[in-house]
Amino acid sequence: MPPPPPTGEPKRRRLLSLMAVYPSESIAPAPLFSSLLALAADLASQGLGAFPVLRRGLRQAVRIVGLLLAFLEEIQDVTVTKTAALPSSAVLGLTELHVAMQKLRFLLSDCARRGARLWVLVNAGLAASELRVILGSVAAAVDALPKDVVDASVEAGELARLMSEHAWRAAVRPDAGDERAARSVRSILEQFKSGVSPDAEDARRVLEHIGVRSWSDCSEEIAFLEDELRTRLDGSGGDSSSSSDALLINSLMAFMVYCRVVLFDQIDANPKADAASRPARCPDWLGPETLRCPITLDLMTDPVTVSTGQTYDRESITRWIKAGCRTCPVTGERLRTADVVPNSALRGIIERMLLSNGVSLPDRSSSGHRHGALGDTAVAFGPAAAGAARLAVAYIVAQISTGSTAERRKATCEARKLCKHSVFYRACLVEANAVPWLLCLLSSTDASVQGNAVASLLNLSKHPRGRVALFEAGGVGLVVDVINVGARAEARQNAAAVLFYLSSNAEHAEEIGRIPEAIPTLVQLIRDGAHRGGKNAMVSLYGLLQCASNHDKAVAAGAVSALAGLLSLSVVVDRDDDLASDAVTLLARLAEQPAGAQAVLALPGLVARVVEALATSSSRSGKDHCVALLVSLCRHGGDKVVALLGSMPGLMSSLYTLVADGSPQTCKRARALLNLIHRHHEMDGQPASEARERVVRVL
Repeated sequence: MPPPPPTGEPKRRRLLSLMAVYPSESIAPAPLFSSLLALAADLASQGLGAFPVLRRGLRQAVRIVGLLLAFLEEIQDVTVTKTAALPSSAVLGLTELHVAMQKLRFLLSDCARRGARLWVLVNAGLAASELRVILGSVAAAVDALPKDVVDASVEAGELARLMSEHAWRAAVRPDAGDERAARSVRSILEQFKSGVSPDAEDARRVLEHIGVRSWSDCSEEIAFLEDELRTRLDGSGGDSSSSSDALLINSLMAFMVYCRVVLFDQIDANPKADAASRPARCPDWLGPETLRCPITLDLMTDPVTVSTGQTYDRESITRWIKAGCRTCPVTGERLRTADVVPNSALRGIIERMLLSNGVSLPDRSSSGHRHGALGDTAVAFGPAAAGAARLAVAYIVAQISTGSTAERRKATCEARKLCKHSVFYRACLVEANAVPWLLCLLSSTDASVQGNAVASLLNLSKHPRGRVALFEAGGVGLVVDVINVGARAEARQNAAAVLFYLSSNAEHAEEIGRIPEAIPTLVQLIRDGAHRGGKNAMVSLYGLLQCASNHDKAVAAGAVSALAGLLSLSVVVDRDDDLASDAVTLLARLAEQPAGAQAVLALPGLVARVVEALATSSSRSGKDHCVALLVSLCRHGGDKVVALLGSMPGLMSSLYTLVADGSPQTCKRARALLNLIHRHHEMDGQPASEARERVVRVL
């Protein structure tokens, strides 16, 4: 039985892992020679100034390839006219040259790759060893060519001997400058282990040697190292060498973060003038909206394609399917399967756009979580990374507390990036007392400073100690003020999300509810905010409603009418507006209390819209919440509500469908509603008090 086909995307090649495809044994000499000639021409055209590390050895290799190209051009006529008569030894020699050129192409590409400069520096010995092997293979292959091929002309013979001599004698080793820079890196990492800040000039010399000259260059190096770390962890399989590589990569990442924070005063948005080196915008043939998930409207980080051919972000379409929806959110067609296929082409476009600005895409799999990558744990990989992280954070907090506006702008930007980067950096920022200083900046008149401070607090509020620090500093009122009067919409939206994390604790939820402006501010954002702002406000309000005393406050603030407005915009809880689904969920939560149920019943037409949503929704969770809302209305509204529901066309069929196909809890609720409606028709005319008692007993 043949093995199953591979699934998902192929693993990426590790840097300095040189692979090659051997030409087929049955390949004709002419196409083999033509391919070898093109490969040599491509390598010979490499710019000699493109290599920040191992400069001398790589320049020698390019010159040797130039000699090889000249040699191949000299013997081209012989190989083309005598292809049928070429001996097998000649074909074997050309094959070995082809393989060597493939490996050399990978090596030159890796050593010239932007973002990989620090990694190549610390692995300069490995790169030199690989280059020696490649050049030895080139010399051996040329020496093995038949004499009648090598001596096809006087020039060909001289070129072959010269190339072989240069390849065998090439002194390939790391340059003296490479060795000094690598020693400096190791020394700086040792200082990090001891919690000592390195000399800034030492770090600058290392960066200057590898050509890292700006904030964005540092970000590019960090983005590459993050990606290389994931590649190592994905393919480690418990390999100890991969674990040691991960330790080193994390230390180098922390070194570059420290350099970016401490050595560069300005954040350059577009670092390179060469457009080929920074594809920072969406290609002209591809609309920007194509890169956004149709469900969340956010940039896709892991695009996948469903059976209808539409592409979504993996997280959002997975959540959609798990909610019981079996239709395509864009086309409305029924999905033939819940399986999704990675859209590698689109991901590559997005990744190149982000990498040009020093941002890396998150991992596509959960392997990073399994292996405990730095971004997912509260513990850094190794003492050097931990020491560097703490020193960088201490510098940031000092800049936030005493710096100028420009310094605070950069420091808050760094804090925002770092606490989003990993749980460990969040813990470091909390320990360094960053929360009170960030709260002070919420009143900043500089929109960038305020926005970065709010975003930093949002990520810090995900950390348990961060939430405690925020409450102890009395920051809830300041966060509420930002929701009201934040300089930018993004700041107001992030401030609303902060309240969601703070409300995860019941005591905190009660304390937030005591602030007079808190709940009315969230309700106003639900009413007037954009998609993301309204969504953040609703989830925050949902968290606050775990405290019973907040129900009446939400009703008094007009939450029911605000949510009804969202529901009226999209009666069907589906692809057009997922805010409607959240609105029904929140209405069901409010209706659990008598005041909320009465407010829902008092709003004309709202019950009818809920019934219509129940009939037309393709979301299982949407149906669940619709039924839960109707049950709460019957519990608190009694027989009048039952009579109202019984008079609504289409409700009975929806309830019968849920009895047959719904979840156990929804099935139970739907059956209870059906029983109530049937008994109402059977016992019409019964006194109101008895009818109400009957409703309560059934529910």
